[in-house]
Amino acid sequence: MLSEWAANAPIAMLGQHVYDLRRYAAIAMDVGDQDGLRVDAAELNRLLNANGIQTSFEIYPGDHVNHVADRFQNHVLPFFNAHLEFH
Repeated sequence: MLSEWAANAPIAMLGQHVYDLRRYAAIAMDVGDQDGLRVDAAELNRLLNANGIQTSFEIYPGDHVNHVADRFQNHVLPFFNAHLEFH
């Protein structure tokens, strides 16, 4: 089970999807400074940028689950509003 988790991790799959990710108009990620995924999220951001994929990346005070409502209302939704186009 752990091997399946690792094989499907975003970092492990990045090489397969670089071309498609470059087609996105914008990519944003955030992670809490006390989140167990902080190191992996920062590495994914570094790898995306190293592959020519620009991102918005923020480390905020908190863990994986606190501040969820604030993050959606004050960060996620405004990001979508700024970058999504409807036809």
